[in-house]
Amino acid sequence: FYLFIYFFQERIRVGKELLEAKRMEEENERKRIMALRKAEKEEEKRAREKIRQKLEEDKAERRRRLGLPPEDPSTAKPAAPVVEEKKSSLPIRPATKTEQMRECLRSLKQNHKEDDAKVKRAFQTLLTFVGNVARNPDEEKYRKIRLTNQSFQDRVGSFKGGIEFLELCEFERVEGSEFLFLPRDKVDMAVLNSAGSELDSAIKNPFFGVL
Repeated sequence: FYLFIYFFQERIRVGKELLEAKRMEEENERKRIMALRKAEKEEEKRAREKIRQKLEEDKAERRRRLGLPPEDPSTAKPAAPVVEEKKSSLPIRPATKTEQMRECLRSLKQNHKEDDAKVKRAFQTLLTFVGNVARNPDEEKYRKIRLTNQSFQDRVGSFKGGIEFLELCEFERVEGSEFLFLPRDKVDMAVLNSAGSELDSAIKNPFFGVL
């Protein structure tokens, strides 16, 4: 009888732990999605601001060509130097790994913006590498990339920022070897999930890397 009670209580305890683990997982996923959406909105905002500035420059150029005087600056929207001063007084926060990944991808796209199709293919290839490791962390073949492989060079290696992104995912250059390798004990699911989210955003967000 006591044994039955013990097992019954144990099942309740395990059930509660599973529910709590599921709740935490859902909460983390919700936070990840919110952070991703925020990053996409910021990217879109920066892109729109760049477009607005370009329109202003074009407008000023048209006035110059027509022989019109420059637009009265007093009619323009006043700048907000106070905000900038306030920002500059804040302590500089070191970039998180996710921010480094985003900047790496943005830099890759800007450095190769003349070939959008190849950039997208590079992002998709990186997403495949990351996804394979996340799904099969114990499979060494997914944690090992031959740098001299022609397909890898065509898709990722020849792009400035491609290998750097993999290194942010904990891949390491093996000294005296032609491989990038991710040791099993350095497989970090949180890092891989962040990498996957950033790549997914870079692929789907039309404003990504505009600035």
